[in-house]
Amino acid sequence: MGKEKEIKEAPVEKVKSEEKATLTPEQAKDNKIKNLVSAVILIAGLFVGSLFVDVIQLVRGGGFSQKALDSTDVFSLNGKTWVAFTEPIVTVQVVSDDTCAACKPDEVLVGLKQALPTMLTQKVDVNSDQGRKLVAQFSLKTIPAFIFSKEIEKTDLFSKAQPFLDKQGDAYAIKSAEAGFPVGKYISAPSVGDKDIKIGSDDAKVKVVEFSDFANPSDAQAFKTIISQMLKDYADKVQFVFKNYFLPTSTQSKSAALAAECANEQGKFLPYAGKLYATQAVWSKQKDATAVLEGYAAQLGLNGGTFNQCLTGKKYNDQVAANAQDGQSFAVQATPSVFVGSDLMAPTATYADVKSAIETQLAK
Repeated sequence: MGKEKEIKEAPVEKVKSEEKATLTPEQAKDNKIKNLVSAVILIAGLFVGSLFVDVIQLVRGGGFSQKALDSTDVFSLNGKTWVAFTEPIVTVQVVSDDTCAACKPDEVLVGLKQALPTMLTQKVDVNSDQGRKLVAQFSLKTIPAFIFSKEIEKTDLFSKAQPFLDKQGDAYAIKSAEAGFPVGKYISAPSVGDKDIKIGSDDAKVKVVEFSDFANPSDAQAFKTIISQMLKDYADKVQFVFKNYFLPTSTQSKSAALAAECANEQGKFLPYAGKLYATQAVWSKQKDATAVLEGYAAQLGLNGGTFNQCLTGKKYNDQVAANAQDGQSFAVQATPSVFVGSDLMAPTATYADVKSAIETQLAK
């Protein structure tokens, strides 16, 4: 048995010897190089970081070691100049619509880049699932809209921009209207609440919302030539919503706004509003217009005691303030501002323009 085993194993040893003998000098050199590469990879895996960069730098004659980077704030590579910043990278999601020519965010992004040089932008289509999610999350009203990642908290810009930022979850949306960013397109209509002045059914398919100042001659003209005519032509198809909107320093405008709210309480908004617009030159020049405003109520047959108490007690002060806040959130800069649905009519709009917008909305 022993001899048989020796006879069987002898050829195996012979084959191994022959395999070793068949390695050429070139093959031996290749094996040596492979072993060297393996050693480098092993070292790189054990010492990730500056050592790996230094090894690459030695092998390739290029790259930057951590030690070199720590000693400079500016360097050039492949035709580009790289600048070191102490602030983190901030991702900005830009919500827009390619079909809207006025919605291009380029102008705003240039300004943001100057204030936030470590900004990285991510384009989001407002009609995509992600876009609709962001619109709902931040109650976005206009586009382009800009959503910042939480890293903005660690930047110098944050303390200055914080009053204009709306935080939801771990992200911040800039309040574009309050920040003065240009509006490309409105993607939602002004809200209509139970306390708003409303003419027409809540079930009306089209809502026409006007932000107006009773002391402004342009608003008086709009009431006469646009709003009054619209209410005649579309009384059963459109709901008209009136929101007081004026400069905070306009004392008499606020008094007129409060008076109109009190008149609406008694179902007399339209005749009272018409009176206010028609007599702007009278009450708007008064130091205290209370007596004049109470007199109008009496002339129009309102309950004087109820009206006077409502006006002097400033019953609707919070509602008027809410109107102002709503207008600001929609970037209303002048009156009259008339929205047909989510479409803001131009300041130069005529009744024909408003009528066309209403017909388009009704046809949808």
